[in-house]
Amino acid sequence: MKIYADFNNADSSGHLRLNCRGTENDLQKHNIQLREWLRLIFTDDDEFETEGIVTYSENEKIWVAKIDWSKLK
Repeated sequence: MKIYADFNNADSSGHLRLNCRGTENDLQKHNIQLREWLRLIFTDDDEFETEGIVTYSENEKIWVAKIDWSKLK
């Protein structure tokens, strides 16, 4: 299953912030609870897609995904 992510909404470390409306809607629709080390496929429904690993950002107090930017499809 694919989860929406805004690839323009990355933090200074390059982690995708998982706090946009589209992401929240997809997580709710698929009944997914974010947790450390959860692997998901992220897409912007248009151009990009990649796998990421979920982690919690203590700095920003939100969930983010670590992705490999060189592997964007």
